[in-house]
Amino acid sequence: MACFSRPEFKVERVSYPVMTPSAARGILEAIFWRPEFRYQIRAIGVLKPGKTISILRNELAERQGNAPIFIEDQRQQRASLVLRDVAYLIHADMVLRPHATDPIYKYVDQFRRRVERGQYHHAPYLGTREFPAFFSPDNGETPPDLNLDVGPMLFDIAFIPSSQRPEMEFHRHGPGGACRVTGYAQPLFFDARVEHGWLHVPPQKYDDLYRMEGDDAAGTGQGSRPFSG
Repeated sequence: MACFSRPEFKVERVSYPVMTPSAARGILEAIFWRPEFRYQIRAIGVLKPGKTISILRNELAERQGNAPIFIEDQRQQRASLVLRDVAYLIHADMVLRPHATDPIYKYVDQFRRRVERGQYHHAPYLGTREFPAFFSPDNGETPPDLNLDVGPMLFDIAFIPSSQRPEMEFHRHGPGGACRVTGYAQPLFFDARVEHGWLHVPPQKYDDLYRMEGDDAAGTGQGSRPFSG
């Protein structure tokens, strides 16, 4: 099962009909992540589009913080339109960051070994944590001839450092290690379409993302290495 929530629905969760690039990146980072590189999703193959079903779930009315809460005062029942019986192929690149010192093939080999062994850093999931993702190496399976106009789809969220808009804190990794910066989040969208079973991600969207975040990783020169997951 999967739920890739559309942001235009504020209360009930309604899933996109296919996986989003940010959800695909989250799965890869759950399997293997290092601050020396970034993932760039190139295409998502829809092996099984799944069926849309409606479920009712208990959720918290507010974001949980450090203070304890009484669950009966915060519980809300919300309907969700989710996908059932889905399967995807993820084609992506590993792109070295400027402060990386090791060659890219080192990280590619580590990722492939973890996929073959079924290892991960934290459990990957399909959109929400209630729906775990089971993964394996690409076995040569090809997507069916599916064509679908998805419309505006969430590409990713840019975390932009800014002293004028200190709305949140997030971590940044550089040559000196991890540090906390303040700024704000900006969602990025693109016009999505599934053609012959593949959802292709416009590569120029990563240029926009890196420019907004102030990251030099571009993925168009040396240090980029494609692989399939």
